[in-house]
Amino acid sequence: MLIRKPKSYELKDNEATSRREYLNRREFMRDLSRAGVMAGAATLVPSGVSAAERGRKFTGLEAQQNFAPGEKPTPYEAVTTYNNFYEFGTGKDDPARNAHSLKPRPWTVEVGGHVEKPGAYDVDDLIRDSHLEDRLYRFRCVEAWSMVIPWVGIPLASLIERFSPTSKAKYVRFETLQDRDQMPGQRRRVINWPYVEGLTMAEATNPLTLMAVGLYGEVLPNQNGAPIRLVVPWKYGFKSIKSIVKIDFTDRQPFNSWQQLAPHEYGFYANVDPEVDHPRWSQARERRIGEFFRRETLPFNGYAEEVAQIYAGMNPKKLY
Repeated sequence: MLIRKPKSYELKDNEATSRREYLNRREFMRDLSRAGVMAGAATLVPSGVSAAERGRKFTGLEAQQNFAPGEKPTPYEAVTTYNNFYEFGTGKDDPARNAHSLKPRPWTVEVGGHVEKPGAYDVDDLIRDSHLEDRLYRFRCVEAWSMVIPWVGIPLASLIERFSPTSKAKYVRFETLQDRDQMPGQRRRVINWPYVEGLTMAEATNPLTLMAVGLYGEVLPNQNGAPIRLVVPWKYGFKSIKSIVKIDFTDRQPFNSWQQLAPHEYGFYANVDPEVDHPRWSQARERRIGEFFRRETLPFNGYAEEVAQIYAGMNPKKLY
């Protein structure tokens, strides 16, 4: 008899979230789908979306795949009101208060570099032509706080296959929108705008890497990186760049924004590692939002089984 051993990130039968609000949203979506109103789409509207955008829906959100840590999701209200998005201010509640100025439609993602199919891709075309998946991931900020977030998104590997990078592509560089009118935080030189991040091709094509377009079954709120953002769950949160407008395939390692600002504190890889401290604080423990006591931080944020092979033989201190 063949017994399949589940992977560490897969949802076990007794670990499904009991969060009533999330289940109610999923039931609501299924009911609308059966009624022919939509095809597996979220109809609830996030803050910052204009009345003209209220009819927009996802398509293709049918098959669900859960990469879950066996923990309950962080409350929706916390996920959407406590975050870092310096384009809208440096306070944790600034994005939720200020991101109404962002216009997530129309939105174009420019793809270029060492790729056979460069071009300007409308984000709705990318969503419509892709297989959307539910992913429940841990999220670990470099500041030593964490969440558990149910994302809706497109596996980045599937988009990369669609763009057909050449053999010269060793890295993927991402860039956030730069628009001081839509993003008032950019009026201050907190960092060098626009925000830039990057991954190796091995990281970008790992099955865990996601281009998120929603959370909790809903359209991605402005303050969480609408309309499309990167999610790399084994890395610190600043690697998961938001509101992406450019994706370039390059043969040179991108120089990310936090490296530019403080190269003695932030590196390129930014892998979660409890044994490698930030120069100004320990990374051994973390504060899960909604919990009183701190918990132990897991190597690679609990995804070592899936990603550690990417870094075999490398110095852990160089991976921060």
